This record gives sequence, C-alpha cells and structure tokens, in this order.
Amino acid sequence: MITRELTHPNSIVVVGGSEDLAKPGGKILKNIIDGDFKGDLYVLNPKADIVQGVKSYRNPEDMPNADLAIIAIAAKYTPDTVEFLTQNKNTKAFIILSAGFSEESADGSMLEDRVLESINKVNGSLIGPNCVGILTPQHHSIFTQPIPKLNPKGCDFISGSGATACFIMEAGIPKGLQFANVYSVGNSAQLGVEEILKHLDENFNPETDSMVKLLYLETIDKPEMLLKHASSLIKKGCKIAAVKAGASEAGSRAASSHTGALASSDVAVDALFKKAGIVRCFGREDLISVASIFMYPELVGKNIAIITHAGGPAVMLTDTLSNGGLVVPHIEGAEAENLKSELFAGSSVANPIDFLATGTAEQLGIIIDYVDNKFDNIDAMVVIFGTPGLVDITDVYSLLSEKIATSKKPIYPVLPSILTAKEEVQYFVDKGGVYFPDEVTLGNALVRVSNTAKPIQGLTHEFDIDVKSIRGVIDNCKDGYISPEDIQLILDAASIDRAQEIVIDKLAFLEKATTKVGFPLVMKVVGPVHKSDVGGVVLNIKDLETATKEMNRMMQIVDATGVLLQPMLSGTELFAGIKKEEIFGHMILFGLGGIFIEVLKDVRALLAPISKSEVLNEIKKLKSYKIIEGVRGMDPINEDKFAEIITRLSLLVSYAPEIEELDLNPLLGNRKSVVAVDARIRISK
Repeated sequence: MITRELTHPNSIVVVGGSEDLAKPGGKILKNIIDGDFKGDLYVLNPKADIVQGVKSYRNPEDMPNADLAIIAIAAKYTPDTVEFLTQNKNTKAFIILSAGFSEESADGSMLEDRVLESINKVNGSLIGPNCVGILTPQHHSIFTQPIPKLNPKGCDFISGSGATACFIMEAGIPKGLQFANVYSVGNSAQLGVEEILKHLDENFNPETDSMVKLLYLETIDKPEMLLKHASSLIKKGCKIAAVKAGASEAGSRAASSHTGALASSDVAVDALFKKAGIVRCFGREDLISVASIFMYPELVGKNIAIITHAGGPAVMLTDTLSNGGLVVPHIEGAEAENLKSELFAGSSVANPIDFLATGTAEQLGIIIDYVDNKFDNIDAMVVIFGTPGLVDITDVYSLLSEKIATSKKPIYPVLPSILTAKEEVQYFVDKGGVYFPDEVTLGNALVRVSNTAKPIQGLTHEFDIDVKSIRGVIDNCKDGYISPEDIQLILDAASIDRAQEIVIDKLAFLEKATTKVGFPLVMKVVGPVHKSDVGGVVLNIKDLETATKEMNRMMQIVDATGVLLQPMLSGTELFAGIKKEEIFGHMILFGLGGIFIEVLKDVRALLAPISKSEVLNEIKKLKSYKIIEGVRGMDPINEDKFAEIITRLSLLVSYAPEIEELDLNPLLGNRKSVVAVDARIRISK
C-alpha cells in the first residue's frame, strides 16, 4: 500500500547519507536539500555528525522518529536496519536504493523477503530495492540526474527501470516535455508499476493532477490491476502511453495448435493495452513523441494539414500518415485561392501547404488562421519549420507559440534545426512549447494515438448460450484434447454453426455414414493433431469406392482412432481461436484461415471478455480485410456472423475457463453464413 509517509512525509532520514556526491547516498541527500523539502531531514551515518549541513546520527538509537527512510547502504545490512526503524522509530515508508537483492541471487531474495516482512508488519510502503528513487513536488528523493522543474500538468512517469527513467527524461526535457511525478520501482518487491497506477487512479483529482501517465514495464505481474486502473483513468479523461520491454522470446515456444503458435505473451500485452486504451510504444523516442502529442489538444478526426517551407519532410510525413490510416486531404476552392494570393509566387496550398524557403512568420500566421477557421475538412496541423542558418527565426517560433495557444485545432510543431537554430528552439521551449525534431517519428506517433480506441464503457453479454450443457461436457472430460463428439456438443451449446459431422472407427459403418452425409464429402483423420501434415485430410470425395480407399489409408496413420466425415462446403477460409495465456487470461484470436494462417499470420487478438462491436472494429484492421469485403469478383463474407462467432467464444470461456486452447480452423464464410468445419479443444482443470 502507498502510505502518506511515502508521498507526503513530515520527516526523512537518509541511511548512508554522505558528503560524496558520486555515491547514491550523497547525491540523493543533495537532491532532497536542493528540492527544498519542507520537513525534518536527518542522516544516519556512523562516521559523521554533520553531512552536507544536515544533522547526522552515528547511532540509530539516538535519532528522532522518521516517516520515510531512504536506504543507501549494503544489502546485507538493510534488513536489520529496516526492522529497527519500523519497530523503534515509527517509520512507515522506505525507498531502498541498494542493489544485491532478488535481482542478483537467491541469498539476495531472502534479504528482500526479510525487508518486506518488516515493512508489511506495520502496513508500510516500500519502493525498490534496486531503484533510483522517486521525484515528487514534496520531496526529490532520487539520486540521479536530470532533475526537471516539476509541473503538475506535466507527465506522471512510472518506470520499472531507473536508468530508463533517466534516459527518457534526458531526451524529453530538451523537447519541452515536462514531468509532474516520477516513480522508479526497481525490483517492485511491494509496489510495482501496477500499484503506483492504482494509487494515482484511486486518488485522482482532475483539477490538480496530471492528465498524462507514462509507463515503462519490463514485466506485467498484475494485468487485471493494470487493466482496471488504466481504463479507469482513461475514462476519467487521462491519456496513457507505455513501453513494454522484453517482447521477444529466446527460441520459439512449442505449441500444439494454430492458436498456440500464434499467441504469445507479447500478443497478450498488445491485447491488454488495446482493451485498456493504452497507446503502446516501442522505445524511448517513441514514448516521448506520444507523450508530447498528449500535451496538445486531442486529435478529433483523421484529416491533417501539413504546413511547411521544405518539400522533402512534407513528402515523408505525408507517406507516414497515409500509410497509417490518417489523411492528408486535398485543399481547393475559393478560400484556397484566396490563401494562395497571400503567399509568394510559386507557393502551393493543395496540401501539403508549401510557402517556400523564403516564407515569413506573417505568412505562416495567415496560413494557420485559414486552416483553423476556413478549411472545415482539416482536423489538425503539422507545421515543419527549420532554417539553413541565414537569418534569425525567433519571430517564427514566437508566432507559432502564440498560434498553438489560441488555435481551435491542434498544431504539432516540427522544429528540425536543433543545432542551427538552437537558441530559437530553446526560446520556443522556454515559452512552454513542446516540439518534435523529426516529422516521421511524429507521424508514426500520431498514427498510433489515432488508432488506439478508448476503453469500452461497460460490457454486457449480447448472446445466450447453454451453460448447463457446456458444463456437463467439461466436467466429464479429462485433461487434454476432447473428442469430436464432445466438441460438437460444446459448439452446439454455444450456438456456433458447424458442418454436420459423423465420426466412425470401422469400415463397416462407412456406407451408412456416407449416405447420411452425402457426396461430395470431406474425410479427416481423428487422432493426430495436425491432420494436413500427415495426409489426414481429403477433399471432394465423390463416391463410396474412393471413400473406402481413403479410410483404409487413414486408419494406418500413426495415432489414428477413426475418421470424420463432413459435407463438402464452399466459402472463404477463416479462423477463430482461444488461447489461455498465463496471468493474462483468455485471448480470442481471429483472421484469415486454412493454411494461410501459418503463412500470413494476419491475426487480430482481443482479451476476453469482448463485445461484438470490438470484434467488428478489429476485423476491419486485418490486412486481408479486402478479401472479407469481397474483392475482384469474390463474394463477401458475412462479417456480422463472423463477429458473432468470435464473441460467442469469449462468452464460452467465461463459463468454461478450463479451455486452454480452441481452434476453429477453418471456418467457411460466404455472404449468408459462417460455418465451423474443423475444430479442436484442449482443456486443463
């Protein structure tokens, strides 16, 4: 839990505080002093009476009580110190900078457990160990640089890595990005990124608190907590961007189904962020760019005007925006001609609006006013303005600063001349501006922000399923893949349309089965998991003789226990599946099916529970969506039916959480229906 003593301490003791500013204990003490901490400040150091002008105690017995203790001593001495402070000095909050705990060894983990036990006994708070500290308006308890000037309307930043927190601030501050609070959680022995975000949500005040939260995560231990409080903050009007590091896996994971092969913890992270409304970023500059966009009014719409005096950057930005689904619309008409008459000959207003290298600050102001007030088909502007160094451009950046503050539409400034116009750029930042040095980085960030939907407001079950029948099957099945007969019962109970199926294990039953199914038919081996790989699927069987021959052959396949007969249906092959991902819960995956799922891997993933509207939105994001719409004479697929099946899968796992993997591959879709023709389900109790 986060106590008052951590966020608003009346007294702080730095254990291991020193005169040596090259050491964490010395630097953090100086930062607290320079940060003008208003409470009582002490040092615990057995070799000094005064440290940096602060009273130091050689013996912990002699020091006064302290709300917050900052520990900068060796790990092996830390548990005893923490126990003493909690039991004798009423200390309820700790920031442990020291390394040598669970991140290092089993012995270190035992030390960490002892520390945590002492703090939990008094219902205290722990940041760390192995962290750089925290930076708040109340106290600058951090041993690193830079120390930005805090602004309550800047960003709240929570980082699992102290070094990364420093590097992101280092890169963001020169661009004008400001910070409100910074938390480095280190080993997260008690308080991790999720717990800090929970605290910010539960204590959120829209009048005084930052509306922007930035996260750097190396692990996600509590996805439900992250989802709950991130989506809650976003529903309150906040914006959240996050980097989740550790996306790759050392070696491919063995998986027995198509869904298992496609799903991974990183896919689950994507699905979690998508559900929460978090903008996912993939590096420091990416996070800074998205955070900088958050500092501007929200982009409503997709139409962007590019205003520039340099053609090349405008072309690159146009490509980036267009490829990401944003629009750089053509500008024409009487007002466009009027604007053109205000500019130098040779200027273009078609969009990008190019007012030439000789364009003036006055002309830039005229262009911005036209776009803001007269061009209704534009939702936001990007202004790209640098210099070859021939003239001072302070007047341009001064005007730009004023227009950003007064424009009804967002204006994103790209100021590329960070060396040639260093003083002018700094002037812009000093006036409170936040700028982007690179147009493509900005474009990619705009695309990502625009394509991140807000979290769903409430979620209700849109369909009914036969829960009793589903539980009857699950409760009577053993762990592992369940039989085709049980799969049929589950699909029927979930009201998922399927092709008629008959399973037989003896040749004597074949003639009767083919009469019931009818020719042409499909025959599939029962038993082996990947049927196609072992020659266990034959299509378009038209007579009993061929059926007999193929059944005889299939029964010789290793692990074969029978054959399954289905009518030969037609349609476009689709895929839908379920994968239970450790700690994240059930993911629902879907896309183009058949063998193409392995080749194209064009799959969307959502974290259950889901709504049909979510699914329909994600279907449109498939790269193969043109095929679903119907292209070059192909029949379209019934998107509504496809989305219903996917949504029913989400409902299914809410009542049958034992389902570990489920494949519907392929589903056959046409303009009228979507039907499951092959399915497998694996359960684990």
